[in-house]
Amino acid sequence: MRDLFERIVKDKGPLGKWAKQAEGYYVFPKLEGEISNRMKFNGKDVITWSINDYLGLANHPEVRKADAEAAAEYGMAYPMGARMMSGHTKYHEQLERECAAFVEKEAAYLVNFGYQGMVSAIDALVSKNDVIVYDMDAHACIIDGVRLHPGKRFTFQHNDIESLEKNLHRATKIADETGGGILVISEGVFGMRGEQGKLKEIVALKSKFNFRLLVDDAHGFGTLGKDGKGTGFEQGVQKDIDVYFATFAKSMAGIGAFFAADKDIVQYLQYNMRSQMFAKSLPMPMVKGALKRLDMLRTMPELKEKLWENVNALQNGLKDNGFNIGKTNTCVTPVFLEGDIPEAMAMVNDLRENYGIFCSIVVYPVIPKGLIILRLIPTTTHTLTDVKETIESFSAIREKLEKGIYKRIAAKMMV
Repeated sequence: MRDLFERIVKDKGPLGKWAKQAEGYYVFPKLEGEISNRMKFNGKDVITWSINDYLGLANHPEVRKADAEAAAEYGMAYPMGARMMSGHTKYHEQLERECAAFVEKEAAYLVNFGYQGMVSAIDALVSKNDVIVYDMDAHACIIDGVRLHPGKRFTFQHNDIESLEKNLHRATKIADETGGGILVISEGVFGMRGEQGKLKEIVALKSKFNFRLLVDDAHGFGTLGKDGKGTGFEQGVQKDIDVYFATFAKSMAGIGAFFAADKDIVQYLQYNMRSQMFAKSLPMPMVKGALKRLDMLRTMPELKEKLWENVNALQNGLKDNGFNIGKTNTCVTPVFLEGDIPEAMAMVNDLRENYGIFCSIVVYPVIPKGLIILRLIPTTTHTLTDVKETIESFSAIREKLEKGIYKRIAAKMMV
């Protein structure tokens, strides 16, 4: 028998092995200053494209006032205990009612964190006799939820309806044998590549197969559809999404999330989601703050309009300058380049130190080896000047990458 920690010490994982070179700069970086389009990194002013604050609410004066007043009235601890035991309030119920009405579902259930909530909801919705079929590019929270499933599960190729149909045939055969059902899971917006899930095409398969559809719309809520109601509205299929999920961490610049569905399904989740049954209730400042943010989504369409002005300027500008931004049809803006991890590290260092651009870097194992994604998240607070400076900087670093300059820099860094 070997020591449990022996493997951990020797093999730190595909990302962990770069910790010495990356920690504190490429991973776990420290941005400072008020949350906005421009912040400080390592003491330098940078244009920030890595803040999930689509509508610019994080530092909005009305939001900060609502948060501060709620914290002053209730503190950060209230209510104490889990919802089922001692952490239930009229404001939690109000937020659920308003979320349900906003996305046009019968009922909603508030959860503390999006990641935790999705893992737990999948666990609650299926039994060992059921079959899960999910998009292979699904977010990590979906993958981890599926891992808890003791029954059969299949992946279909990303946004490939033919692959989904093939796997639904397999799932139907198994479900017929076990007496179970089928849960299909997709995202409204895939957060790395920016593509909308093909919800309309998935829903169309309900005429041929008996399944229920769960959609994670973390990046679509607030940014797509009428009044920012999400990807289901954008594609005209919201009523056919059986369980709709959205988080407050993106457009609402907060903490928490919710599931929305028919009343019977929501009640089942309330009594069977272990992550909520055995966890402290969402604190009151988060709840009242979310109520304020939701009201702003409903009543201030100019926020979404400004967001899309910036999105279109950025994405059109990148394409006009020959950049590959994939198939994005959402706010998420990936810029695809070719190179290895050391080259990517050298390039991002140059972007931050010499061009004043801070954006996320995505490499293997999140995407295939040999690819680099510079992932940009436009927000309402960005300006057309930010867009112009960023595109000019990207053009400069692309030229260096193609000339092999970053490969030579990386080789010296690794010595």
